Amino acid sequence: MNPTAELRDVTVAVAQAPGQPFRIEPARIRGPRGNEVLVRVVATGLCHTDLIVRDQYYPVPLPAVLGHEGAGVVESLGPDVKNLKVGDHVVLTYGACGHCNPCASGHEAYCQHFYPLNFGGVGTDGHTALQTPEGKPLHDHFFCQSSFATYAIARENNAIKVPADAPLELLGPLGCGIQTGAGAVINSLKVRPGSSFVAWGAGAVGLSAVMAARVAGATTIVAIDVVPSRLELARELGATHTINSRDGDVTEAVRSVTGGGADFALESTGLPQVLSAAIEALGGLGTIGVVGAPKLGTRAEFDVNNLLLGGRSIRGIVEGDSVPQVFIPQLVQLYQQGRFPFDRLVKFYTLEQINQAAEDSAQGITLKPILRIAG
Repeated sequence: MNPTAELRDVTVAVAQAPGQPFRIEPARIRGPRGNEVLVRVVATGLCHTDLIVRDQYYPVPLPAVLGHEGAGVVESLGPDVKNLKVGDHVVLTYGACGHCNPCASGHEAYCQHFYPLNFGGVGTDGHTALQTPEGKPLHDHFFCQSSFATYAIARENNAIKVPADAPLELLGPLGCGIQTGAGAVINSLKVRPGSSFVAWGAGAVGLSAVMAARVAGATTIVAIDVVPSRLELARELGATHTINSRDGDVTEAVRSVTGGGADFALESTGLPQVLSAAIEALGGLGTIGVVGAPKLGTRAEFDVNNLLLGGRSIRGIVEGDSVPQVFIPQLVQLYQQGRFPFDRLVKFYTLEQINQAAEDSAQGITLKPILRIAG
């Protein structure tokens, strides 16, 4: 039978309305077309972006099936798929068109079609792959996957093959949050041996950056947060110094620790006042990457002359400037070698516990929730 004509029963977690809990519901999903693959989802991370989209910081049509850190097993293939086969283990990452100028130059995270591909709520044909049991379309294609589901449709270029001996249920966050923090350090900022690096925010992204800074050879690695347990974990993961920003002038503390200001920094909180302080704490020729995502229209302030006269740089970063086909397998290798222990950030939940996972994440109780998917 033509796979595009088949409909498969799935269980999904649906974001119904801003600020409302996810609802576990039955749905149906079509088979893969063209360069698509159908993936049986083993587990999926829950990311800050899922929550801000649920709450409509970014305008994605609701109701929708979110989830963009999926990991699973290829179940079936569209006719144009060339490099994947049924049974492959894959990590699902963000979508990119693959042919615009940024994509062609190796900067897929800045794809000219990034927003409609990842946040549009439908596929490139204007239709959804998911529908309700009654046949009503259900917004999906979130990050070209919508992996809060037992099955997901992805594309070949955002389904990244990983070794079969790697722990698949752990790997989903490499598709976004972990990739963002580590990639910002390694790919975007290009943190160098002997340099100083400051993570403003010690959540999953910030701590991934701390681990990557250690891999990159930074010798002064500072983690800043307000949660003591996160700062303690940061020390265990490679931070040489930690600062609780409630304890005094954090900008002066960074300058003191780094000998005048940071060579490199990453802001992952999405708070404009934190970004302003982080810019002030840069050393001469220092660079800060910005990955924290606030509401659209949020503005931050900085002293223009401090930026100008010190030769400092501010850099926006999406998905850690990663080429996922290259970078995700590299992160898996580093994990398997014991050099990138991102499993220390993880707590597992079932799909039915998604609202508890979201609450624990929002409260800072869990750094990186992963939902184990039944089926």
